[in-house]
Amino acid sequence: MKVRLVYPTGKVANPVISQIVLNTGIMVNILEAKVTPTSGEMIVDIPARGTRLEETITLFEKSGVHVEKIPAIVSIRNEKCISCGACVSPCPVQAIRQNSDWSVELDEDKCVNCLICVDACPVRAIVSA
Repeated sequence: MKVRLVYPTGKVANPVISQIVLNTGIMVNILEAKVTPTSGEMIVDIPARGTRLEETITLFEKSGVHVEKIPAIVSIRNEKCISCGACVSPCPVQAIRQNSDWSVELDEDKCVNCLICVDACPVRAIVSA
């Protein structure tokens, strides 16, 4: 799950992510970061589900970091999709694939919300939320 981490003043210098990775064994992936000496905001992917995900979020919050869950940003409108595959090859992380029946499928766990697929779709069947 992708989440936004907002670091308040005084927490930026703390190795919060490193400590959580050590404690949980879950490899948190930083997708985007804006950090100054006084504050910070990051978009990270936490590759966990269910209880492990909630425990990891709780650890961030106990460390003084505000956590906002990010819902899926990209979706495929299947009723509009013509299964041309124009969105498949531009995806830098292979989050979109074309199945043997030619249908197009999005793997939200792999998606990094770059929106390249939105621009690549000739019929605008892929939309950003």
